[in-house]
Amino acid sequence: MALKLRPEWVALGVVGAFAVAMPVVLLLPGAVGKKPAPAPRPAPIGAGTMPVLARAYERPLFGTAEPAEAPSDAPQLVGIVGRLNVDAVALVKASDGATRTLRVGESVDGWSLASLAIDAAFFTRGGERVRVPLPIETGEAESAPGQ
Repeated sequence: MALKLRPEWVALGVVGAFAVAMPVVLLLPGAVGKKPAPAPRPAPIGAGTMPVLARAYERPLFGTAEPAEAPSDAPQLVGIVGRLNVDAVALVKASDGATRTLRVGESVDGWSLASLAIDAAFFTRGGERVRVPLPIETGEAESAPGQ
């Protein structure tokens, strides 16, 4: 009695033989051709990356290195009193030499107090915005006249 093969069984046998034989063929040394190229080695750390990295360290972290000078007619900041974003006021010296307290939104000499930071006040006049920093203390106590 002759065994009659169906075309599906023949195709399944061929695909199965191929699936078993292919990994064996690929694992044989020299069967595929030549070895793959070795992965490129990274350059040593000091071989060219340092100038780029050094330039990154020279840049200022936030904004510009030196803030722009405030115009001479801008109010001088004497101090900041209170809690920022709650009830803080700026103590400023006006152009006539008088010291005043300003809340955000109030103005003196044409300059309006826009906001306060921990170490500066921001004033606006028209389209101009300036940062007026707190004066830098030298470490020596300044004594008032007569004391």
